[in-house]
Amino acid sequence: MQFIDRAEIEVEGGKGGDGIVAFRREKYVPAGGPAGGNGGRGGSVCLEVADHLQTLLDFKYERRFQGENGERGGPNNRTGASGSDRIIQVPVGTVVYDADTGELLGDLVTPGQTLCVAQGGKGGLGNKHFLSNSNRAPEYALPGLPGEKRLLRLELKLLAEVGIIGLPNAGKSTLIAALSAARPKIADYPFTTLIPNLGVVRKPTGDGTVFADIPGLIAGASQGAGLGHDFLRHIERTRLLVHLVDITDEDPVAAYQTIQQELLAYGRDLPERPQILALNKVDAVDKETQELVVSKLAQLTSVPIFLISAVARTGLEALLAQIWQTLDRLSVDYS
Repeated sequence: MQFIDRAEIEVEGGKGGDGIVAFRREKYVPAGGPAGGNGGRGGSVCLEVADHLQTLLDFKYERRFQGENGERGGPNNRTGASGSDRIIQVPVGTVVYDADTGELLGDLVTPGQTLCVAQGGKGGLGNKHFLSNSNRAPEYALPGLPGEKRLLRLELKLLAEVGIIGLPNAGKSTLIAALSAARPKIADYPFTTLIPNLGVVRKPTGDGTVFADIPGLIAGASQGAGLGHDFLRHIERTRLLVHLVDITDEDPVAAYQTIQQELLAYGRDLPERPQILALNKVDAVDKETQELVVSKLAQLTSVPIFLISAVARTGLEALLAQIWQTLDRLSVDYS
């Protein structure tokens, strides 16, 4: 399945039905008067959150959606039938913008949540509505109004409590595979991961927490370099960031600073997001090197620093304990 996390669609509410001109024609009613019914309302276009969807792939093939038109009014003051609403299903985490104005229309994060994005047009009035003392037999009615028309930009932002960030080959996919049942593609070359990987990690209480491996972050990611510009927004919803640094990197400190600078440049409160720093692949370096790197990083940041090996699965229990402790503290702060 392709991971499509951005799409543009055109939505248009249905046209309201026309009102009609009609008069009562009944036996023993010689002057029945106007009896033209109103047109029915056009159907609206609404988005609905469906938890079985994971991407915006469907909108690659269908991009125009319209509500059903309302029916014209009938004689004997009968109102035309209203048009059916068009319901479009979108995945959890979809953010909806007006593509022309940039206005945020809605943030859809709860299964079953709905958002009306294009109202149907009102039905036209039949000639009965224009009856007056000065006009006892109006011979005109109003047409239905067109529905609202909009160009929408849809963006998918993953719902994950913990985001794993770091340069390519830091071991993010290996870590998420070690912590969860996720089985992402893993190889020893940059940009193996081209889409975010999600994994559910079980707490000691049995509750599941979603972790996301965010790919493609390099220097210049916030300005569009590499894949980072496409995927930085996926960590906007995370409550906690785990910054993974390859301790075997030529300059682990510079690698750490590169990602931190990109978070700062991207903004949106990411620099203030709680973080944990994990130095990965410690099984490949000696104790002296580990201590030296930790010492240098401790001078740059006050966040907790952990030494781990995702491949050897060492240090993961301590890391997870810190993650659960931090999430619990954040939950208390939010309540």
